[in-house]
Amino acid sequence: MAADEPIPVFTIVQDAHPIPTIAAREAVRYAQLADHYTSLFGHPPTHIARAPGRVNIIGEHIDYALFGVFPMAVEQDVLIACGPNTQPGDQTKYGEVKARNTLPKYEPREFVPTLIADTQVTSTENHTINISEDPALSKNVQWHMDIDKTQLRWESYVKAGYYGVLKKFFNPNLRSSQDPQIMPKPVDILVTGSVPAGSGLSSSAAMVVASTLAFLAVNDKLTVPDRSGHNRTLTKGELVEMAVENEKRVGVNSGGMDQAASVTSLPTSALYISFFPFFSVENVALPITQITPRAVFVCANSLVVSDKVVGAKTRYNLRVVETLVAARVLARSLLSSSSSPSSQALQALLTNPHNRKFTLREVLSAYLGINEIKGHKEPALSVESVKKGLEELVREVGRLKARVLRGEKEFVSPSPHEEENDEDEGVMLEEMVKSSGFEEDEFREVYLSWVDVEATHFHLYKRTKHVLTESLRVLQFRETCLAFSSSLSSSSPSHPNPEHLLTTLGNLMTTSHTSCSHLYTCSHPSLDTLTSLALRSGAYGSRLTGAGWGGCTISLVREDEVGRFVRGLREGYEPYKGMGDEEFEGAVFVSRPGSGAFVFKIED
Repeated sequence: MAADEPIPVFTIVQDAHPIPTIAAREAVRYAQLADHYTSLFGHPPTHIARAPGRVNIIGEHIDYALFGVFPMAVEQDVLIACGPNTQPGDQTKYGEVKARNTLPKYEPREFVPTLIADTQVTSTENHTINISEDPALSKNVQWHMDIDKTQLRWESYVKAGYYGVLKKFFNPNLRSSQDPQIMPKPVDILVTGSVPAGSGLSSSAAMVVASTLAFLAVNDKLTVPDRSGHNRTLTKGELVEMAVENEKRVGVNSGGMDQAASVTSLPTSALYISFFPFFSVENVALPITQITPRAVFVCANSLVVSDKVVGAKTRYNLRVVETLVAARVLARSLLSSSSSPSSQALQALLTNPHNRKFTLREVLSAYLGINEIKGHKEPALSVESVKKGLEELVREVGRLKARVLRGEKEFVSPSPHEEENDEDEGVMLEEMVKSSGFEEDEFREVYLSWVDVEATHFHLYKRTKHVLTESLRVLQFRETCLAFSSSLSSSSPSHPNPEHLLTTLGNLMTTSHTSCSHLYTCSHPSLDTLTSLALRSGAYGSRLTGAGWGGCTISLVREDEVGRFVRGLREGYEPYKGMGDEEFEGAVFVSRPGSGAFVFKIED
């Protein structure tokens, strides 16, 4: 399993990038970055941490509901050259960071992690202390990294990655006279990258993954002792878990897809990533590379900047809260009309005091009468059971419509092929609280105490309808890819139809965009324009990718039609008109599966 594999560490560029043309290009890039680093800091770097961006082929805004997604890494990446600062200086500044960026618009930054004393141990108030203070005063302290979530700068993502390493590997309460062996090293870093910020290709996750890797490498924490006392390399799954937690420190409650794709991808396939009941990654070969003529994915940047942090309380974080509350409301409604074994599992889910903030994926498990437990491999629903369950549960989503919740209309489950009217005005906060079964104080504690959201109406029905149908589309996309690849390798005399394959996959992508636009309302007029233009220009399917509200689209296009397709976008999308060739090539590009994160160790 990919999550159990060790984090790759390479010393030869060709091993990191097996394709000769890419290896040659990256060797020059790495050498230029190392030379630039040396000229800035007066000593060479010891490592280069690399983390790619990702493009989500299908499965938007469902990872934090713990449903599986289908991304792939892209060639565009973030590189961080790093090394310990061995220059003489203030020896109390263990862990000092000097951060530079190759882009002039990002100003040089320097920062030092601080320690916060615990009032329960000291007789003074909580306060920031220097490492050089009296150890007797500073027992039971914790690391603190100043990250202003309201005014994020480029180094905020570096700090987020660093903080996670400090918290996991450097316990300040174990230090003895500031022993440098158990304190973080002073570090110099130089950042560069080719993932466009705010494009929907997850530049923020790439930055956090790369910075986490950089501080692990410099501080010799890529290997850790196992239970038997032998050293082992940290796994990709462990890095994903760290990166997810680290990105939360910049105010983004990510579900883990971006980090998992950046860390675990292979250059030969897409990934089916599932999060519940345990994290797992399945490499799924993309048959579009096996047909004649081949097909590719083309990414097009809308040039509308999509920042998950800016506006999070009315967009990204609000959607997280809406889906979490919807899970409880739906479970309560299902329980009122369900029979054993579903009723027992739903009752257990609703009354578990250790899991009051459960997800829609957990509701699906209980709806099927299975008591899956997060982090446990047994019991676990098969992919086929999840798919069948989604097909059934999606017919129950109408329970979340505002008029049904108010008691103004009785819920009637639609027939399997009946089109449901998705119009719904949503509910107000007090109505949502009542539907949850909580008193207002408990509701606020569970759902609103840890995140800032702002809304007059909460759209439980529309968000849930999107999450369940999008999760079903992911499984249909995966199933189509696996079935086609299997038919190519079988001895059956019948030959699979490439045109049917591309049409099926394309339709799933286009339907996904419609759902994102109308049910999850995470699209943008520019994205809607681009996807419509893509279909008119010959794409089999097109959709937004990433958080939405700007950023990129991804379109499925025959490889021999890429030139005509790209011309159609350039001539039809107003912001592309007048662009120079180099600028346009940075905005619209073919995307193929890329390799995941790694550390390049620079040997003398």
